[in-house]
Formats: sequence, structure tokens, C-alpha cells
Amino acid sequence: MALSRLLLLFMVASELRDAETKPIEFVCNKGARRAINIVAELESALSECYGSTTLPTPVQLPCTELHVASWENRSDQEKRGDIIASLKLLVESVKVFKAQSQPGCAASLLQRLENNINNYLLILTQLQLSGPAVSPGLSCVPRSTQSLSTVLLNYNQLISGKLERFVINLEDRCNSN
Repeated sequence: MALSRLLLLFMVASELRDAETKPIEFVCNKGARRAINIVAELESALSECYGSTTLPTPVQLPCTELHVASWENRSDQEKRGDIIASLKLLVESVKVFKAQSQPGCAASLLQRLENNINNYLLILTQLQLSGPAVSPGLSCVPRSTQSLSTVLLNYNQLISGKLERFVINLEDRCNSN
């Protein structure tokens, strides 16, 4: 079991290293995108955190609502800005919680979540897009929760919804690289 986890960690790290050096590889390699998404792993680990699923302070949730027609009418820069703003909101909220919390299962999971969010932020900020730069902005009024499972659910919705739709829209660049 430990050997298989080590092998999985090595595979994720090697895929992530490739994605970080060439963010377009993240776009073009669905396996790399799947490898970086650790939400299922975090949810599984959360089930082993007895009594740690309620956080003592609220965590801001990312904007996951997606109105497909209006989303498709936005520029790639605007879509990326929306996703980056949502990720930054969540990562800042996680950092505040970590600063106030005691070491434990929930704190450990949130550290892993913070690292994962930072990986996505690095990839998205390094991704070359045409058009004028757009300042990141939220597309919703943020909500908050004290439920760690709700945080993970919303994060997964952001990654598998907005981010995946954004990346799929960029896949036409894969053949030209």
C-alpha cells in the first residue's frame, strides 16, 4: 500500500513538473489534469478524520456557478480571471484558518488543499493567452461554510466545472504546439 502511494506521488509529481514547465501541456494532457486533481483523495482522507469535518472558523467558498451561455461568451482572459479569483479567495481563506488552527487531521487536509490550489494558480498564471490582460474578478458573491466536506465539494465543482470547460476550450492549441 505504501509503495503504491509512493509510486502515485512520483507519477503526480512528474506530471505536475511537466505541466508547470509548459502550462499548455496541462491543457493538452487530460491525464496530467486528472493527476493534479486530488479532491477524491482528500475526500477519502476526510472520511478518516473523525470529528474534524466542522471547522472552527468559516472558509470562503470559490465561485462555482456556471451559466453556460454567458460563460461561453466571455474571453479566455475573463474566464481565467474568474477561475484565478475563485482559487485565490479559497486559498486565502484556507491560510487564515491554518494560522488559527491546531495541528490535526483537518489542518493537514487543508495544507494539502492549499498546495493543490497553488499548483493550479501557478499553471493558470503561466498559461499564455492572446488578448488583453484582464484583472481577476469573482463572478459571484462568495459564500462561506464551516464544513470541510462542503469546501472540498465546491473546490471540486470549480475544478471539474469552470476549469475543465476553460481547458477544453483551449484544446485547439494542442495540435499547433
